[in-house]
Amino acid sequence: MKSERVLEIFKEITRVPRESGHEEQIIAYLQNFAASHSLQCKTDEAGNVLIIKEASPGKENTPVIVLQSHSDMVCEKNSGVSHDFSKDPIKYVIEDGWMIAKDTTLGADCGIGMAAALAALEDPAATGRIESLFTVSEETGLDGANALKPDFITGKILINLDSEDEGELFIGCAGGIDTTAVFKYKTKKLPSITHLLKIKIYNGLGGHSGDDIDKGRCNAVQQLARFLYSEYAYGLDLCSINGGNKRNAIAREAEAVIAVPNPEQTSVRFAAFGKDLKAEFAVSDPDIRVEISTVDEEHSSAIETSVAWNLIASLFAAPHGVLAMSMDIPGLVETSTNLASVRMTGPGTIRVGTSQRSSVTSERQSAASKVEACFRIAGAEVSHESEYPGWKPKMDSALLDVCRNSYRRLFSIDPVVRAIHAGLECGLFLDKYPDLDMISFGPTLRGVHAPGERLDLKSLEKFVALLDDVILTYSNSTL
Repeated sequence: MKSERVLEIFKEITRVPRESGHEEQIIAYLQNFAASHSLQCKTDEAGNVLIIKEASPGKENTPVIVLQSHSDMVCEKNSGVSHDFSKDPIKYVIEDGWMIAKDTTLGADCGIGMAAALAALEDPAATGRIESLFTVSEETGLDGANALKPDFITGKILINLDSEDEGELFIGCAGGIDTTAVFKYKTKKLPSITHLLKIKIYNGLGGHSGDDIDKGRCNAVQQLARFLYSEYAYGLDLCSINGGNKRNAIAREAEAVIAVPNPEQTSVRFAAFGKDLKAEFAVSDPDIRVEISTVDEEHSSAIETSVAWNLIASLFAAPHGVLAMSMDIPGLVETSTNLASVRMTGPGTIRVGTSQRSSVTSERQSAASKVEACFRIAGAEVSHESEYPGWKPKMDSALLDVCRNSYRRLFSIDPVVRAIHAGLECGLFLDKYPDLDMISFGPTLRGVHAPGERLDLKSLEKFVALLDDVILTYSNSTL
């Protein structure tokens, strides 16, 4: 298996729309790939696809290997960028050894894992049976993994290809849960003479709400609420508010339209706030921007005062970021929460999206309850959904030994073995298939779930070499 072929397949995948919940075209691509290579293929009711390369002659008694990746991607773009994820191919460039999508997400999470699995299927090398599993809607709730039937795969060795740091072998991950708060409101009439302003925080780095939650990046939704909270003393009506997007992404942008008695003074205070923001995030989020402008279109009404105040106060007060670090694994975030979005979703309705992660089930549930309490006090209706389990590390794993030995033999250095705070589907796989021996590894990706996502091409070579060596090791043994 060659890294050049993996990259070629991934470039094909960037031309196939595959937003979470809309995987029809990528499913068809996978089915066509199987047909064109005369490989067995089956698709379940959820849309999960399994493509099988049967064992080569003489390899029938070697262990069956499952290569697993997810077929969907997070679709994020910079404001003002005209890109339609339902039909437009991802635009990327190759610069300084990186493959980069500058204005959108690249989809290397987990497109590059898909490409590696497909390259393994078409590789002419003599191997044991390979089952490549492509799950749907991982990014929005691990729906595909949750829907798997117990007989869909037969292998007892599973390699998850959804990790983002070459040289690291992952043997555990956090579980997660989503918490939604819904505010219902009536409108009130604005005075005939009023001054409308649009305030905006934008150009944040954003990033993955698991991998990047400990990097101290600006949460645009919470910082917007911070300014609005401080402005209530000067008289303010909230006409609209929107910010953030996906549950698993840190909010990069947020904006609100407000009615104020003195726009000049508000502008001065917002400019001062912007300077404070730049100073506070000078290291962790240096390109954060603020903007204030007058509003030309008419707003004759605003959100009723009591609801607007409760919304702003709870957005400002809601926990966001790291809640606890692991006492067992140095440097590992154990529990966190992400204030992901606030959206006006219809007449009289505002939805706040959050997500909580932890490798400890009770801590994850406690974090979700803390978020629930914050918004219930503010009068919102709160619900929890899409809970999934973590993956407990197994230090005596035979697969770990094989991968560690392969890495050491190939590169003359030991890989790092650790757990990850991001959510992987492995925890759900163990519920379905308790005898699985699992590991996760991949090439180096940066900026996933945000525009500017990039793939380190040098790390891709090492990732492919390791995967190939592990497959061949099992194919030449009866481990």
